[in-house]
Amino acid sequence: MSVTLLRVAIVVVALGAWELVGRLANPLLYVPPSAALPALGRLLSLQSYPDLGEHLLLTLREIAAAYAMAIAAGLGCGAALGLNRLVGRAYGPILTALYAVPAVVWYPSLMLFFGLDAASKIAFGFLLGFFPITLAVLAGIRQVNPHLVTVARAFGASDLTVFRVVMLPAMLFTLVGGLRTGLALSVIGVIVGEVLGSKAGMGSLINHAYGLFRTADYVALVVVTLALIVGSDAVASVLERRAQRWTE
Repeated sequence: MSVTLLRVAIVVVALGAWELVGRLANPLLYVPPSAALPALGRLLSLQSYPDLGEHLLLTLREIAAAYAMAIAAGLGCGAALGLNRLVGRAYGPILTALYAVPAVVWYPSLMLFFGLDAASKIAFGFLLGFFPITLAVLAGIRQVNPHLVTVARAFGASDLTVFRVVMLPAMLFTLVGGLRTGLALSVIGVIVGEVLGSKAGMGSLINHAYGLFRTADYVALVVVTLALIVGSDAVASVLERRAQRWTE
């Protein structure tokens, strides 16, 4: 209850400060919550942007494709680096160094390769989600107690049994954390890619509203996009808590 009250207090204070600043500042650039709320209602009722549903579905499809590719490539690459000690020691630092590079520097190259259609947004979302998943798999495999693996093999366990019974429970919490981070970054990558250069999607609507100084519509679109991000993270958080209980 105390945590809930503290969260409510933070939200109330933030909205109050936003309302005060929005009323005192330039109305063309700053919109208070009292003006953004009607714009949100018009947006959800499809008055300001009648094709909102199409753009939202496109963004969701791009996120799903980018995240699925990131999971497949991240699990495979992380397993290859973690299960082979020589390969992991050789390529692990390179992967970490590439992850440290700001991801936005890759986007111009992705636009040159894939154009302004959905492919470049999917590729950018994949790129952002790939690294945390791969590193989580690598870290999870490395934290498995090797003595447990040795004992399991001594009792005649096959490679699949060793992975399922010994390695997977030990690395599951780290793996789920990496999957959660990868999901959040894939969502951000797709939306940022749409903002930077796209003809459709939620990011393109945000860019359109901001470019025309439709600040109230811009804020409403950001709120809808924020709800999408928070919702995906909430689902991932539930899965992470279940994985934690299972490993305990």
